Amino acid sequence: MEKLNRQRLRLLPRALALGVLSGLMAVAFAAALDAGEGLRTKFLQFAHQAGSYGGVVLSILFSVITISVAVWLVRFFAPAAAGSGIPHLKGVLLGYRSMVWHRILWVKFISGVIGVTGGLTLGREGPTVQMGGALGQMFGSRSHSDTLEQRILIAAGAGAGLSAIFNAPLAGVVFVLEELQGNFASPVFFAALIASMTADVLSRWLMGQNPVFHVTVTAIPDLASLPLFLALGILAGVLGVLFNRALLATQRLSDVRGPWKLAAKWISWGTIIGLMGWWMPELCGGGHLIVERILGGHEYIDLWTLALLFGLRFVLTMGSYGTGAAGGIFAPLLVLGALLGLIIGELGREWFPLVAPEPLTVAVAGMAAYFTAIVRAPLTGIVLIVEMTGNYSLILPLFTACFSAYVIAEWWPDVPIYEALLERDLEKDTITR
Repeated sequence: MEKLNRQRLRLLPRALALGVLSGLMAVAFAAALDAGEGLRTKFLQFAHQAGSYGGVVLSILFSVITISVAVWLVRFFAPAAAGSGIPHLKGVLLGYRSMVWHRILWVKFISGVIGVTGGLTLGREGPTVQMGGALGQMFGSRSHSDTLEQRILIAAGAGAGLSAIFNAPLAGVVFVLEELQGNFASPVFFAALIASMTADVLSRWLMGQNPVFHVTVTAIPDLASLPLFLALGILAGVLGVLFNRALLATQRLSDVRGPWKLAAKWISWGTIIGLMGWWMPELCGGGHLIVERILGGHEYIDLWTLALLFGLRFVLTMGSYGTGAAGGIFAPLLVLGALLGLIIGELGREWFPLVAPEPLTVAVAGMAAYFTAIVRAPLTGIVLIVEMTGNYSLILPLFTACFSAYVIAEWWPDVPIYEALLERDLEKDTITR
């Protein structure tokens, strides 16, 4: 016990400082991404003034150039910064990977901002997790910590990054324990809690204390509506397995070598994103605005439109992640989960009007269930969505949807996405050697 207390005392000042830096990093990254999305919106407005043909050409050129630069930065300066970075971070914590923290930080930040500015449907959460882990590595190496303490600080920094970007400190801690570490060891819990709480306080002070998504639930769902949430979880489990397998297939198809093939891939996907940005600009980017529209309930969206949005965002997420730019799947899969939940909610209201809850309530549960099916971290999914929406009264529906999604995905069977991506990267390294 005395040894454990000494370790906590050594970790305390570093965890506090790590939380401050991770919070500042997450706030700066979020502000830069918002500025990038605003820049894309203004550019598309300008492009529309150039007429149909000229505007389409401008939109395509904008996406091709930005996406190519974003991927080039990752490929030639820090390949470990590709994608969400969470599989790489898991590899570091397991001892399979090393981390060059200073390269991860600047490449992840700049590539992530440029890629989302160009319209890639990637999220900000994976990058903040990896950059937070890189800050933890910096603290560990500068303070000459042993390997165990370095890994504790890496995990704590990752949790702080997630906490700050989502205003969700408990979710940051649970994500570290459930997904990254896979255990609830006391020093890890202590450092992750201190860093996550510190990062969250700083984030709320700089960006405001409101939940990430604003949802007004007028009534707690009745127990008679739980079968609807069960059905949602089952469908989310099936579609979560489809998401994982499609993402891995896309990764395999995207493995091209040679400068001309790489350039062709970047130009092709930039063209697709540019066309989509011209036609339906709200589908591009991280997707925060789509979720706000869905959960805000300001307008009715018919079922066919919801299904179309789900399909398009699904395909765009696959291709965007396949480019190799820096960006995560957290936000994209939350968008997909919200769309899926809203579809089930609207169907429930049509078929079972006496017992069905508000469709917006089912949309909230859809985000947690789809996250659970893909990442296979039900506790993180529940805590994350509760903190992001501020609706603590939805615990029982969330449990029902999340654990049914978890059971279906495990029964299939299917490897959780971050483990599958890590296994794929390790196999590629073995083949290369």
